[in-house]
Amino acid sequence: MFTGIIEEIGEVVSLESRGDSAVLTLGATAIADDLSLGASIAVNGVCLTVTGWRGADPTQIDFDVMGQTLKCSAIGELQTGSPVNLERAARVDGRLGGHIVQGHVDGTGVLLSRDPGDAWDSVRFGLPAELARYVAARGSIAVNGVSLTVAAVGPDWFDVGLIPATLRATTLGAQQPGDAVNLEVDVLAKYVERLMGTRT
Repeated sequence: MFTGIIEEIGEVVSLESRGDSAVLTLGATAIADDLSLGASIAVNGVCLTVTGWRGADPTQIDFDVMGQTLKCSAIGELQTGSPVNLERAARVDGRLGGHIVQGHVDGTGVLLSRDPGDAWDSVRFGLPAELARYVAARGSIAVNGVSLTVAAVGPDWFDVGLIPATLRATTLGAQQPGDAVNLEVDVLAKYVERLMGTRT
């Protein structure tokens, strides 16, 4: 489980295709100090497992990426040098600063527009219509792993406000219209739908 509070912006060292899967290598420093094999890391909101290190360098971290993950997320679009949001799994003795984020991406969206303000940016994202029913104004959503509060929502879009700290500490500050993003809706909304017997 994650919180959507990004710890570090890492960098893609390589993404090597292996047929229907891939090996992703990331460069990171802040999260590298206590990693072990099998550790879970949210990479742009996608929960990936540490499978090793490139050579003897503890800052070059390897992850296996399965075909389903490549299909359901924007991980496959990463290139060498791409910045990525990184978060280690939440500690049970820590504060839940964002919201419950599983790292199980529900789909991808696209940054539609951004309106810079004096201190913060208003940003609109498009999302698949089948995910819109899980998004509510003043509810939570994870965009590239960043826990955000929804300001407004439409049939296939939602707006958020990005404060200066978010603009500085995550990749969302540099993303532009047309960029793809990973989306994870609030898991509580999905469970409520299931319990209520709603079918799609």
